[in-house]
Amino acid sequence: MSEQVPAELLEARNKIDQIDHQLVELLAARFQLTLKVGLLKADQGLAAFDESREAQKLDELRELCQEQDLDPELITELFKRIMEEVVKNHNKLKDI
Repeated sequence: MSEQVPAELLEARNKIDQIDHQLVELLAARFQLTLKVGLLKADQGLAAFDESREAQKLDELRELCQEQDLDPELITELFKRIMEEVVKNHNKLKDI
């Protein structure tokens, strides 16, 4: 016999599911924009990886984490992975 899940817990889980959906949509929108950036870089012969831009972005995110009471290490890891994927995609565009 399964135990009854409190309505408040179900409501919180539903909100989490909605936020997860929004996060995926936002990531998709971000990747669409980075595709545009990649095409511009490839067209102009620019490097796929911009070390100073990445460092600046990660610094901004660390500050935002402090404002939002989030673990900056977690957010930095997530965004480094996202940026790695972007650079990989940009490098593929150079080969086209």
